[in-house]
Amino acid sequence: MVINTNLSAQSSAQLLLQSSTQLSKSLARLSSGSKITSPADDSAGLAVSMKLTAQMGRIDAATNNVGNAISFNQTQDGYLQKVGDALNRMSELAILAQDVTKSSGDKALYNQEFQTLSQYISDVATKDFNGVSLFDGKPLSVTVDSEGNPYVMNGVDMTATATTYAALAADSIDESPIGNAAKALTDVKNAINQLASDRAALGAHIESLTMYSDQLGTLKNNLSSANSRITDVDVAQESTSYAKYSILVQSGTAMLAQANALPQSVLKLLQ
Repeated sequence: MVINTNLSAQSSAQLLLQSSTQLSKSLARLSSGSKITSPADDSAGLAVSMKLTAQMGRIDAATNNVGNAISFNQTQDGYLQKVGDALNRMSELAILAQDVTKSSGDKALYNQEFQTLSQYISDVATKDFNGVSLFDGKPLSVTVDSEGNPYVMNGVDMTATATTYAALAADSIDESPIGNAAKALTDVKNAINQLASDRAALGAHIESLTMYSDQLGTLKNNLSSANSRITDVDVAQESTSYAKYSILVQSGTAMLAQANALPQSVLKLLQ
């Protein structure tokens, strides 16, 4: 028996340190919900998780962009619906103004309403969405994925003087000169055809962007699931490990106390 070197105590202390370290890790995992509490736990898994987390953040940003673009198109279509109502009424007025039984005063009243509706359409052409013109005809690129790839939306042009909408501003359905109402009717019909084309294009944009939005949502769910398998702690398994290391720490502490007490038996030899 020796006193200066207590190998049993040293061995017990080393095992107790290992158990205490594992217990601390288990506590950290259970309290954080993550099984990677430091890079040393799983360096490769941490690297993959960081890239997946960054990609999911970009997907959220792209989803916001797509959602705003859908709102932009829906706002455009909302205005164009009312423009359609105005054009329908203007086409009726252009026909009514050609009624030979109507007096000059009647036709002047028809023209007054026609001009008011024409002014409304001209006013719609100046509207914007958060400072971005709704109807200047410029194409807009929308970021639709985490890599920044764009989807190009063709704009609706109501501002250029050459458009069928702008042509209405010069029309009149008054009886002087003869033929005004017929020309105005032709222009209104052209504007209705253009409106139908523009609303169809908007519908296609909304449908495509909605698909992109759904696709982004599905991709994020899949990435989140993959990231969960890497980082999320299995509470049932970790609780078992915690109980195991807790018992080892308690028993190790008790055994270390016993090992430290062994040299005292040497004193009996000296009695």
